[in-house]
Amino acid sequence: MTQTLADLTRALLDFRDERNWAQFHRLKDLMLSLSLEAAEVLELAQWKRDEELEAFAADPEGRALLADECADVFAYLLLLADRAGIDLTEALLLKLAKNAEKYPVATSYGRSDKYSRLPELPVGKAKRRER
Repeated sequence: MTQTLADLTRALLDFRDERNWAQFHRLKDLMLSLSLEAAEVLELAQWKRDEELEAFAADPEGRALLADECADVFAYLLLLADRAGIDLTEALLLKLAKNAEKYPVATSYGRSDKYSRLPELPVGKAKRRER
């Protein structure tokens, strides 16, 4: 079953409101909670080598733990966006457009450099946005 972000947000808000938890969801608290839940994702990687982490994510029990933490991050992101009046779909599309300007394929393909450290585009190509 495919759900839209609006459907998921509505389900989450209903869950929250049934428990009278909106009182705890001030903007600052949602921002802090998002960060704390993201840290719990990182905690799953703590002290693991790359191959151990890949095996962990491939194991059904490990994947379930990771899925729970990802769901927590996603839930707080939806709550934060709702509280701040941010349309996440629009925000992501705008960010992709900004990043396409900062990271043109011609200079960023296969590179992990920050945009300010990429080589200049060859003459005749669209110029990268000023830093």
